[in-house]
Amino acid sequence: MDKRVGERIRAFREKQNLSLADFAERTGLEESFLLAVETEDLYPSLGPLLKIARALGLRLGTFLDDQVSRDPLIVRQGERTREMAMRVDGTMNASHLYSSLGRGKTDRHMEPFFIEMTPEAEADKKLSSHEGEEFIVVVSGQVQLVFGRETSILNPGDSIYFNSVVPHNVSAVGGPASIYAVLYFPE
Repeated sequence: MDKRVGERIRAFREKQNLSLADFAERTGLEESFLLAVETEDLYPSLGPLLKIARALGLRLGTFLDDQVSRDPLIVRQGERTREMAMRVDGTMNASHLYSSLGRGKTDRHMEPFFIEMTPEAEADKKLSSHEGEEFIVVVSGQVQLVFGRETSILNPGDSIYFNSVVPHNVSAVGGPASIYAVLYFPE
């Protein structure tokens, strides 16, 4: 069975002989949060995962890969596996379930995902930002994008492309929703 993302992060940290305290200093994240990431696969958003990857000198996709690179990479719909769950407010309730569509292509420069979302309470919607760009296509349901001070509602078939350094939040509204998202993180 494949290792969980948190187990891979811990393995990379230990391989570099980094204590949890040193890791927290490098990432700017709390030790308790990093411990939860490593042991409970707890992720509130992609922003902290990107900080973790950068602190380890890795790209985000490295945490998802356990195979050699394939080209071209084909992911059949029935073969998708959920790789990560973004947790709401530290609880075990997941608001975003991520299926990597690039897993197995280790030389990639983009991170493609199929993401299933459930609505979040307004208080749980936190803005995040990170270097790079995002491209999203709504498959089902309604999706709200808060981008800086602007809020947009997207319907099935709608797409949006934005600079992810601007604080943003993508969430389902009114019921479950699903999207395809391609994230680009410059090196």
